[in-house]
Amino acid sequence: MAEFHSHPLLMTGTVAAWDVVCPGTCRHKGGEEYALTTHLVFPYRGIYVRHVDRKETIAEGNQIVFFNGDEAYRISHPVEGGDASLSIGIDEMALLELAPVDSLRTKGRATFSVSRLRIDTHTQLLAASLRHRLGSEMVETLEAESLVLSLVDRVLGKRASHAATGSLGRQKLVDRAKLVLSSDLGRRWTLAEVARRVGVSAVYLTQVFRQVEGLPLYRYQLQLRLARALDLLSHRPDLTGIALDLGFSSYSHFSGAFKRAYGVTPSAFQRSSRSP
Repeated sequence: MAEFHSHPLLMTGTVAAWDVVCPGTCRHKGGEEYALTTHLVFPYRGIYVRHVDRKETIAEGNQIVFFNGDEAYRISHPVEGGDASLSIGIDEMALLELAPVDSLRTKGRATFSVSRLRIDTHTQLLAASLRHRLGSEMVETLEAESLVLSLVDRVLGKRASHAATGSLGRQKLVDRAKLVLSSDLGRRWTLAEVARRVGVSAVYLTQVFRQVEGLPLYRYQLQLRLARALDLLSHRPDLTGIALDLGFSSYSHFSGAFKRAYGVTPSAFQRSSRSP
């Protein structure tokens, strides 16, 4: 059985949300698991790999991962540290209303044909704010349901997410680069170091990464760091310490990047995530 803790944040007839934390002790494929219904999973800490048959999906803070109902999968943790995710389930009829028909595997069934989508920074902020508010019981049920549906509607919209493109080989190359970056978010990697780790030239890596993910490698790394900051800011008071631990040269460097991405300063987000 999987070793994880699932804490319910919201349970109604229309939507449900859980905070799921896994210590990540299983470095190789764990036992077979099933999701009884389709879930949309927003990783916000750490990284893991979801295996469905021979297909692998990297799950980290820049992605939403689709766990289709009754689809067998296994989980592995090639990078130490475990992971945590916001997992959302929606009544099937409501999910079918939100999901574009061309994103579904079978018409009339709430199962998705893609395994994951890259999300933008605004979606990251919405997911983090929702999780903090639900965890602190800062929102009433009716509003919480509306916020969950709005988040899912944004994710499934064409402009807020990006599906991987390129051949399977290129996607696997990009996934290896993601594992390198996630192994040490605070390290100031050089392009040559990452390229050497994945076994290609620096030029080829930059070209392939942009093709598959739709943005440059350095921007992807920055978004990973900022996504981690959204989690750390809720329980760590030392803003300069967070900045330095995530590889920023100073608090001002971190604060500027955070505000450009999310429209608020780290201190303002910290206050909002702790408000009673």
